[in-house]
Amino acid sequence: MAELVFFSGTMDCGKSTLALQMDHNHAARGRTGLVFTRDDRAGTDRISSRLGLERVAREVHDETDFGDVVLREHAAGRPIDYLVCDEAQFYSPEQVEQLARLVDEMAVDVFAFGITADFRTRLFPGAARLIELADRVEVLQVRSLCWCGARATHNARTVDGVMVVEGEQVVVGDTGGAASIGYEVLCRRHHMRRMTASGARARTEHGATVLL
Repeated sequence: MAELVFFSGTMDCGKSTLALQMDHNHAARGRTGLVFTRDDRAGTDRISSRLGLERVAREVHDETDFGDVVLREHAAGRPIDYLVCDEAQFYSPEQVEQLARLVDEMAVDVFAFGITADFRTRLFPGAARLIELADRVEVLQVRSLCWCGARATHNARTVDGVMVVEGEQVVVGDTGGAASIGYEVLCRRHHMRRMTASGARARTEHGATVLL
């Protein structure tokens, strides 16, 4: 029976690596699939892993209708068995519902990968809908680590090296703008203290005590 599975975790926990491996495993067994992503760090129409793995993917846009895409493939004589959907937190709730309908009405397996919460610790709308509709939610077991060595559970955004908790929900890092935008994973304690790795180093260099 087809399933909608949401694989979630913080940044740096291997989601895109697993997405690429999932596609490889299913394709190796003769299944036909499509790979989607949105706002990948490598640019449009790409899915990439921090380990250096990369492949071409279909870019998801606001107007993308997954049902229409799959129906067009079927009409062209290419029945689709599964979808791999990376960066799924950026999909709209309506697009997540389209994925669920593909599972229920066309028996297409959907493997979605993404983070759940943004830099403000608020759920992405797409991730929230996936949690609500998925047959299974799998938390990836590869742990991301905070600079202190504890398990990282939160994603932080930095602007010119300083952690921020306000701003647009979706801003891709290294945008090339006037301000340098980056992301870092932190444990809850240091996210709430707004203490990034660079901030901890700066305090240490000035002789201040860093509370772990």
